Amino acid sequence: MKTITLNPGDGLRRLHSFVALTKPRVNALIVFCAVIGMFLAVPDGLPAPALVFCATLGIACVAGAAAAVNCLIEQRLDARMARTRGRPLPRGDLGSAEVLVFAALLGGAGLWLLGGAVNTLTMWLTLATFLGYAVVYTVFLKPRTPQNIVIGGAAGAMPPVLGWAAVSGEVGADALLLFLIIFAWTPPHFWALALYRTADYARAGLPMLPVTHGAEFTRLSVLLYTLVLFAVTLLPFATRMSGALYLATAVLLGLRFIGYAWRLHRDYSDALARRTFRFSIVYLSLLFAALLADHYLSP
Repeated sequence: MKTITLNPGDGLRRLHSFVALTKPRVNALIVFCAVIGMFLAVPDGLPAPALVFCATLGIACVAGAAAAVNCLIEQRLDARMARTRGRPLPRGDLGSAEVLVFAALLGGAGLWLLGGAVNTLTMWLTLATFLGYAVVYTVFLKPRTPQNIVIGGAAGAMPPVLGWAAVSGEVGADALLLFLIIFAWTPPHFWALALYRTADYARAGLPMLPVTHGAEFTRLSVLLYTLVLFAVTLLPFATRMSGALYLATAVLLGLRFIGYAWRLHRDYSDALARRTFRFSIVYLSLLFAALLADHYLSP
């Protein structure tokens, strides 16, 4: 009789592949912004720890499922791009059927947790966000229009709204300001990436802005959207949602971002585009951290 030997290393590799499907680094930023929304939704004091835990876990699960569905739909495109050909599906580490089952179980568990332990508003908003990213953006926008990032950015801007709804049970005007900040941040963030990955996107046949309109137009667009972002980030102070601590941080970070965008526009290099892309992630993280700090430290 043939003996079957189970290799623990194979199980760990498969587990790592399933985790990679959820795009952990992207998911971490999503969850971070959602958690900030939860704390900002409470005028005084702290949100209930159990509620924060359940909402965070539920949102993370659904976001991970959306990322997995994105990987499933785009596996052939990913195989053509240097940036993504190492993902589990193009590499052959996982099959389409098991990824579909994984996404369904993960997303279903997240929605069940949100509906049962948080509130139905958050569950439905999270479901709409899932459909916006995994279906509307991935299937319809990304392969068809260079404005995919602008329109599809609505789904990516939802995390703080989800966090706010989880704690307050409603979507207030301040939550929409948080949405607007991420919505304005998304184009310069992704177009900086697209600038130094233009050949990749062209090879995959995706109509990203530098592919369809050229690098010069894209660099100007990055600059203009960064200026819009700067103005939008002043709104929380203008509406008295936040105070001087946030304002100082937003101005300093905004001027730094504008500096990157101006240099991209005037003296482009791939290395500078990479630095701009990386800074944009730090920028959003610090901006939201400043909102949280101001919420509790400002009088």
